[in-house]
Amino acid sequence: MNHTPAPTDDTLETPFRYRTYGKSELAQMYLPQLSSGSARREFNEWIDFHPELRYLLAGSGLAPRSKRYTPAQVRLIVSVLGEP
Repeated sequence: MNHTPAPTDDTLETPFRYRTYGKSELAQMYLPQLSSGSARREFNEWIDFHPELRYLLAGSGLAPRSKRYTPAQVRLIVSVLGEP
C-alpha cells in the first residue's frame, strides 16, 4: 500500500513570485502585522540599513517617488533581505 504523508503548512505554501509589486504590497509581505503605510516606512528603513541595496535599486532605475518595484528590483531586494 502506497501511503503519502498529508501535506503540511510548509508544503501548501506557494512559492514567492518575482513580479511587479506595489511598494506597500511588498512591504506588507515582509511586515504583515503593520498597516500599509507603516509597513512601507519600516521597509524603507530596512532598505536604508543596506546602503549597497539602496545603491543597486537606484542603479536599476528606482526613483524616490516610484510606486512599484519591477521584477528585477524585487530580485535585488530578495537577494539582500531574503524572501518575505
